[in-house]
Parts: sequence; structure tokens; C-alpha cells
Amino acid sequence: MERSAATAVWRLRATGGQRDRPRRPAPAPASPTREEEGDRRGGGKKRDGSRRRRRPPLPAPEARTAPLVLLYLLVLRALVHVSHRQLLSQPPAAGPGRFSAPRARAYLDNITAIGPRTVGSPENEVLTVNYLLEQIRAIERENTDAHKISVDIQRPTGSFSIDFLGGFTSYYANITNVVVKLEPRNGAEHAVLSNCHFDSVPNAPGASDDAVSCAVMLEILNTLSKSSEPLQHAVIFLFNGAEENILQASHGFITQHEWAKSIRAFINLEAAGVGGKELVFQTGPENPWLVQAYVAAAKHPFASVVAQEVFQSGVIPADTDFRIYRDFGNIPGIDLAFIENGYIYHTKYDTSDRILTDSIQRAGDNILAILKYLATSDKLAKSFEYRHGNVVFFDVFGLFVLAYPARVGTIMNYITAAIAFLYLSKKVLQPRSRAIHNVKKLFTAFGLTLVSWVSTLVVVLMVAVFVSVIGRSLSWYTHFYVSVFLYGTAAAAKLILVHTLAKKFFYKDMNEQDLGDIFFDASLMIWSLASAVVTRMGICSAFICTLWVAFALLAKLMSHKEFSQKGATMKFVMMYLLGMFVPYLYTMYINWTVFEMFTPIMGRSGSEIPPDVVLAGFIVIITMILSSYFINFIYLVRSTKATLITLTTVFVVTLILVCSGIFFPYSSDAANPKPKRVFLQHTSRRFHDINGNVIKSDSGIWINGFDYNGVSHITPHVPEINDTIRTPCEEQAPFCGLPWILPVHFMFRKNWYLPAPEIFPRSPIQFKVLSKELMPWNSMRLNFEVSGPSHMSLYVRPHEGSSLSAWSLGDGRPVASIGGDYFVFYSHGLRATPWHFWVELTVPDKRSDGMVSLAVAAHYFFGEDQKSAQLYALLERFPNWTFSSGWSCTYDLFVF
Repeated sequence: MERSAATAVWRLRATGGQRDRPRRPAPAPASPTREEEGDRRGGGKKRDGSRRRRRPPLPAPEARTAPLVLLYLLVLRALVHVSHRQLLSQPPAAGPGRFSAPRARAYLDNITAIGPRTVGSPENEVLTVNYLLEQIRAIERENTDAHKISVDIQRPTGSFSIDFLGGFTSYYANITNVVVKLEPRNGAEHAVLSNCHFDSVPNAPGASDDAVSCAVMLEILNTLSKSSEPLQHAVIFLFNGAEENILQASHGFITQHEWAKSIRAFINLEAAGVGGKELVFQTGPENPWLVQAYVAAAKHPFASVVAQEVFQSGVIPADTDFRIYRDFGNIPGIDLAFIENGYIYHTKYDTSDRILTDSIQRAGDNILAILKYLATSDKLAKSFEYRHGNVVFFDVFGLFVLAYPARVGTIMNYITAAIAFLYLSKKVLQPRSRAIHNVKKLFTAFGLTLVSWVSTLVVVLMVAVFVSVIGRSLSWYTHFYVSVFLYGTAAAAKLILVHTLAKKFFYKDMNEQDLGDIFFDASLMIWSLASAVVTRMGICSAFICTLWVAFALLAKLMSHKEFSQKGATMKFVMMYLLGMFVPYLYTMYINWTVFEMFTPIMGRSGSEIPPDVVLAGFIVIITMILSSYFINFIYLVRSTKATLITLTTVFVVTLILVCSGIFFPYSSDAANPKPKRVFLQHTSRRFHDINGNVIKSDSGIWINGFDYNGVSHITPHVPEINDTIRTPCEEQAPFCGLPWILPVHFMFRKNWYLPAPEIFPRSPIQFKVLSKELMPWNSMRLNFEVSGPSHMSLYVRPHEGSSLSAWSLGDGRPVASIGGDYFVFYSHGLRATPWHFWVELTVPDKRSDGMVSLAVAAHYFFGEDQKSAQLYALLERFPNWTFSSGWSCTYDLFVF
């Protein structure tokens, strides 16, 4: 009643009514009614000085606003798709001094025709090496007088420890590097390194990883050698022959080769997919001049500090030679990798015909230009002077790269956040009499937005857990948009529902325009705080938060007049969307790049991490980001009923279809295969006691499915592979008594052991204890000799009361893996001598059960011992939508 009286008095004054009529002062309402808000916003003066009344602005119609927002996002997605699929920004130029993709493709075809190139195999150590030398000599014969070419075959032996995959130690013997140096006729003191690797994983042709990079380097060597323009510095081309053995060949080169001392920077060419664009995903450390070199030279740029920070966070289980050159050579560099179609990375489908010629051309154009730039740069010789400082860098839709020092980015981020906080402060403090009330409204909206995000995350993760529990995980692996229809619609519907309920019950007396304004300010406050916090943490990707703050202020400036005078009209919506165009487009561009790398990894991330939970969480985060400045639209529209019904219907239908199993995770489509990865090892195991007697032995085919689904989809095709043959853990043995090729036991706790006949390799492992020595410092040293195939694994577990204090591997300090056991990865090339090593243990007291358990596994990746008849027969029964990689191995455990 008091509010009605106050409104009536205000109207009398506004229309020039009797001013001397008695009236009582009107108390300030807690919040203006819709009628009051409309009079306040729409009031204007007539010619006689009196005020004219306008109808309050009407809420935006849902029937037009929701489709417009959807169309806006679809257009942005289409632009991102076009940008990612456009490999060349301009047609390749022909002629001398130009990179020739057809010639590089010929090199690629010839390398992959050799077949899988496993370290130690004749294909890797002889055939590929001979082919590379043949091509290099042909290039050398056509070399101009401006340069000279030197070639060296390096076969290093060494050892190092690395914290990759939980930590382990690597030992290599007589592996192969082909090293070529192109330098001015008078020589050069400094050099830039270009690195590729020609070896491949077993049972895969390795076209993209990494034969195409070696083909590109051969053609760059050919192009530079024919140039009449002399280089200022040398260019060293390293064709390394043991990268898949966890970065061994690069370590052998950078720590032992004479030419390594002259290297001041490097470019590493890698792959995490098959073809597409090569992404700069690591630079430095520090040395911003290298990014500037890429900015100045690259013809088809594709680079992101976001990808760098994601990769270096460790969430992607991979590593490259970049780490070796950085950690062991103390050299800065640039890491590039092909990222498209990671579904067939490291499989039999990684063939040369799947790599587009334009993909080869763009990589060649870029790397040739960067190498020429570095080889003629004065900064290369004085690189130590330009070392300090990180850099923010990102390409703008493949057109050009923006790069600036991180300290400049910090200033820009803080200034932008400060402007936003100044704007928000001015909003809440006007009028001063309502400042506290305005602050409460802003923080209520802020809290409600956060609550809606958290509740959305919880609900969508519950859906993902349900899908995983019923055995429908990875339903989106082949049909990616299933994940959008399932988790994206659930996230959007939940967000809209929370705010619709808040609008209906909590804000039922407030004006739509006022609510829209408040929630815009709440989103701006969230992004401003995020920008300040992320910048304070030293994360270069904070520039994305700054984009969301800066362009939100721009959108507000563009649409303020229209909104304040007429409300949420279609003109306002269009102006608002136009103002937010850049952050929405760039965020979708970055998201799609991350999705391109991240989604295929879910098919090889192990049996322990539910991929649906991970992907659902990621989609929720994307939904939060993209919806942050659309939340105000929920309050501006008259109703969200149709939108909620549509989203809920799509979600429910998709969930029903997923539960029914209609979306099979894997595909054998010849044009676009997305296989399930399975590793099978025909294994013979023997366990010895402290006296050397065999106390247990068995033989079987040990099976590891590389994704969360395990073997559930294989069982209908091969019934004997089922959960009744789950592998038991041998608790007394290191790594559960299983022949792991790498220490990834924590990622694959579910595996299967199918009984099979014992295998008898023609070249069995030889393991000898050469001596036992009591050292002066009261520890026991055990000396061993091992000879066997090109790949072996050593597992060590000190018994209770004992400790492994030293060994002859790495830097002498033992590095434990996850779980406390010690893992050593061994490989050798051709004609390697027996492996000698020692371990030293500290033992307080003499123990009857020994002081250490030591096991050794031999892996036969090629040759006549690779696959037994039983393994061949089993592999033949696997469905064609699998990539099943198999080999034979033996395992022996000893106690000392």
C-alpha cells in the first residue's frame, strides 16, 4: 500500500498536478517495480515542460533471441572450421629457392615403403640409414660453391634419468644418428639445429611420426644447398634414429657429438596426429627472440601459448626431443607438431597417402623460412644476451601472429581489469544512497552465477559417471557431436534452469532490464577477477581473460544507448553480439585446437581414467565460458520455456540412444578409421628364489586395452578374452611381475592374461651375476651382464630394510617410479656388446629373504621371434576396428 501511494504522488508531480496537495514522504522501495522502472527509464519532457509517459520496454522475445544466439555460435563454428582446414594462406610459389612438396613427398613415400622402423631392426639401422645417406650424397653433388656439406654417422651409448611417465632411467647402446652440417665455405662458429626422427613404433609405418618431418628436412637441405646466398651460421640437420625409445638418440647427440657445442637454438619437428597444420606448442625456455623469429619468418603461422601451457602442464601424456635439448643441452628452441587426426597416430593407418601435399608444403615453407632467418640472424651468435623473459604469442586464425613480452601482457591485463573494476565501482556507487543495496545485488548475482556453474558441473559429471558405469563410455569417440548433444545440451539446460528459477522466485518483482544489467556486470566481475588472478599466477594465457573483459566493455559501450532507451530489442542483441564477436570467435578457435589434440588421446589414456568424465568436465567448462555473457539474456527474455524444452529433449533422446548402444565407439572406415588400440604380448615368465631355483613359471598372452572400455567390446568376437582371465598382481615382484615395456602400470591396472604355450626365442636373453662386492662404506655392490634383443626392461625392488643407494646408470642416483620400484628402459642398435651395470644396496642386517628382487624382460619387436603361431592366430580373430600390436617377450625374476 505504501509503495502504491508513493507511486501515485510521484505521478502527480510528474504531470504538473496540484503541488500544494498534502502528501507524506515516500519511503525508498527496496527495489523498483517494473512500472516504476519503465517510468524512470522511459520518461521524457513534453514541450510544455511536463513529463510524457512511455510504455516500459518489453522483454526480448525468446522465439527470436534464442535462434539468433544459436545461429551466432554456428556461424562462429563455421569460421573456425574454415580457418583450421585452410592449410595454405597463399598458393605455393615454384622456382629455385622454393620448397617443393612433390619432392618431399617422394622422400616420404620411399621412407615409409621400408616398413616399420623399430630401433635395432635392419629396417631402421640399415635400410633407412642407407636411403638417407644416398639422398644426402645426391644433394651434396649439386651443392653450390657458397656452402659445404659435412656428414657424420653417430652411434652413441649413454644413459639418463627422466621424470616422464612417473620417472625412470634409460640406457642405450650403439643407436644411430645421421647428422648433416650445412655451413658457409669458410665455416661457422655458431649453428641452428633442425631435428626429426626416422624410427617408428613397432607395427606402424610412422609416416606422420616422423618420416614426413625427415622428408621435409631433406628437401630443405636440398633447397638451401642450391642457394647462391651464403649463410651466416651453420644449419645442422639431425636425422635421429631412436626417438620412440623415449628420446634416446637426441640425448646421445646433444651430450656426446662434437657439433652439439656450436648449437645456439633448435627447431624440433614432431607429430601428435597425422597431417593437418603443424602447431608451435612449445618455445623457449624464455628466449623471446625465437618467437619473434617465428613471427617474422613463418608464412603460414599456427602457434599458441595456450597449447604450450596445456602441454607443459603434463595433462597430455607425451614428450618430445624438445625436453632433451632444453634439459641436457641448455639450448632454447621451437617445438612443432602435426595435430590433426590423432586417432590413427602410432597405428598401422599412419601412412603417407593420408598426409595432404598442402600439409607438407606449409610445413616446408614455414621451417625453411625460419631456418634461413635464424641462420642469417645476428641474434643467434649472441642468444645468451636475449635469453630472459617469457612471451605471449598466438596466431590470429592462421593469418598472422601476435607476440609481445609477458611483462607487457601483465601490464595490459592489470590495466584492463582495473578499468572494469572502475566501471563496476561507478555503477554500484550511483546513487550513493543505494550503494550498499547495489553492492548486495551485484554480489548476489555473482554468487548465483558461480552456484549455477558448480551445480551444472556436478549434474553433468553425474551423467558422465552413469554413462561410464553402464558400459557406454566413448560413445562419442567416432561421433564427436554426440558429446555435444549429450553433455553440451545438459550443461546449457542446467544453467538456464537455475537462472530461470532464480528469475521466477528470487527476482520476481524486479525489472528485466535491471536484471540483465546486473548479470552482465556479474560476468564482467568474474572475468576481471580471473584475469587478475591468472596474471598473478604468471600464466601467459591470461590474455584470453583480458579479451573477455575488454570486448565486454566495448559491447556495453556500443549497445548502452539502445538498451537504456528501448530495452532488449533485436537491434540491441545484434549490437551486443557484434561487440562480443572477437572473444567468442577466438575462444572457439582455441577450444577446437585443444579438442583436436585432446579427444583422440582419450582413446589411449589408459584403463583408470573415465574419458566421459574428463570430456564432460571439459565441455562444461567450455559451456561456462561461452555462456558467461549470455546469462543476462535469460533475464532479458520473457520466457525460456521453449529453449529448455528443446535442450532437454535433445539431451534425453541422445542419452537414450547412447544407453541403447547405437553409437559404437570405434570405426574401421577406410577413409577415416578410429580404431581401438590393444597390445598383446605372448609372455613366458619364471620366478626364482634366493637359491636360483624356479619356484613358479607360466606362459600366456598378456593383453592391455588402451582405453577405459578394456576388452568389453572384443569379448563378443573373442569369447575367451573376458573378465575371468583378469591378470593377478604378483605382490612380491616389482611392477606386479608383469613385462611392462614402459612404467605405465599406474595407467593400466586392468589387464588380461590368456593362458598359452611357452615360447622359446631363438635368441634368448642371457643374464649373469658377475660379482658381489662388499664396499668400504658397508654396502653391497652387485655386478651384472645382460645380453638379449634390442629392447629390454629392468625392474628393481629393494626388500624391506634395504635401500638402493647407487647404480651405474644415469647420473648414478637411482630414480624410483610411481609405487617405489625402479624401472630401466634399455635398447641397442646393431652389433651392441653385452650390457654391463651394477647396483649398490645398503642393508642394515643380513636377511634370509634376500635384499633385492631384480627382474628382466626381453621384448622381441621384429624378426623371427616377434610373433608366435598362437599370437598370430589370436590377432587374426580380432575385429577390423581394432589396431592390435603384438610381440613376444620373456620375464625372469631373481632374488639376491
